[in-house]
Amino acid sequence: MDSLTAEMLFTGIEKGDITALSSGITLVESETPKHGIEAQKLVQLCLPKSGHSIRVGITGVPGVGKSTFIESFGKLLAEEGRKVAVLAIDPSSSVSGGSILGDKTRMNDLAVTENVFIRPSAAGSTLGGVARKTRESILLCEAAGFNIILIETVGVGQSETVVKSMVDFFLLLMLSGAGDELQGIKKGIMEMADALVITKADGDNVVKAKIASREYKNALHLFPANHNDWIPKVFTCSAITGENISKVLEVIDSFENQTKLNGYFEKSRIEQDKMWLSETLKEMILSGFYSSPELMEALKQSENKMDRGEITSFQAAEELFEIYKKHAGKI
Repeated sequence: MDSLTAEMLFTGIEKGDITALSSGITLVESETPKHGIEAQKLVQLCLPKSGHSIRVGITGVPGVGKSTFIESFGKLLAEEGRKVAVLAIDPSSSVSGGSILGDKTRMNDLAVTENVFIRPSAAGSTLGGVARKTRESILLCEAAGFNIILIETVGVGQSETVVKSMVDFFLLLMLSGAGDELQGIKKGIMEMADALVITKADGDNVVKAKIASREYKNALHLFPANHNDWIPKVFTCSAITGENISKVLEVIDSFENQTKLNGYFEKSRIEQDKMWLSETLKEMILSGFYSSPELMEALKQSENKMDRGEITSFQAAEELFEIYKKHAGKI
């Protein structure tokens, strides 16, 4: 990777070269400072060629069958002539820091389908970090000509909110028959959903899936109206039988058409860019703070004062911030 410049990678990415795209994303994900400089050059080169896709976030409780759904849905998209990129955000191994779910191995058929690119990514130590790199990976995929980007989240904690902030359409997959249908999923996540799909609606589970669909539909009526005037859709599907998989695409296309007509699509992307400017700035400031030996020593001294009860955490923070401002002025 060290021998490949941003310009060389961009030339390949622009031609749709998957090897160049993979190398480009590896460069973007690298923690090495010199790679970071080249990665930003690559992102800047790709930026004018990006933006021409629909970005779809897919989440759901563990066991809902996200990978099975994505494989079935991805194959349908490929058959429809779409170029599909799947970016799967995995939890990280605490030992190696690597991707431990191995989504690519769980999407065997899709992985070898023409015009489909699958990239599992380790979540790393911070969701903010992986989100920024995933956003940059999206831009690279779009520059390579992929016109629908599927971003799979792990489905736990705050990762849904992070993924929502980088996609156009947010798809929530749910299970039926797990006791009270409205348990086990945060209200806030349901409010974020543009469509809620009850999976595994096949065999003996069809009736339970339909009941769950009605309950979720009723629950969504209690939520405030969306700013984009879109009414979230609720329905069942089966990745095994293919039932209603095509309906997911119809709903996404309908959402894209409606929000582009009313101006929300572009407005949302602009607001996301502004938010990520703020988030990236925070991350850079934090990184700068924690990489300074001088500031780390000041932090240690402040912690010792707190241990002795000489200072509160708020006072310590104010003092450290003043030291940081002086430190930043020297740079």
